[in-house]
Amino acid sequence: MICPWIAPKSRICSSLLLIGLLGLTSACTFYANRPARSFADATGGEGLERVFWKQVAAGNWTDIDRVLASNYVGITPKGPIDRGATLEQYKQWKVKDYSIGNVATTLNGSTIVVTYTISLSGTVGDQTLPTEPQHMMTV
Repeated sequence: MICPWIAPKSRICSSLLLIGLLGLTSACTFYANRPARSFADATGGEGLERVFWKQVAAGNWTDIDRVLASNYVGITPKGPIDRGATLEQYKQWKVKDYSIGNVATTLNGSTIVVTYTISLSGTVGDQTLPTEPQHMMTV
């Protein structure tokens, strides 16, 4: 019996129970999702990617260097490049804005695979970065 001090099948008991349950479920709406602001705040693959591009746009190379795997490999139209070459390439980019969409995250054991599209706004040297969405994958 949920309300032992009130007669069973009482409307008051049902009303109190309903109010209590509604109060518990409304807690989810009080706190909005907050995007990760740093790598330490990120809790999943999508969050890590969003923080990564935020750091690239801000030019926070120390933070990126600290979290990027030693065996990181970047893929370019000319083929794969190692971690150092990838970082040097990103350092030449002046990203003014970016937009990430179509994010899909898959967990395989302890490995997170994140696929998404990214649209960049900015320059590399005296040329503009490609504005059409680029397909990306991070493991």
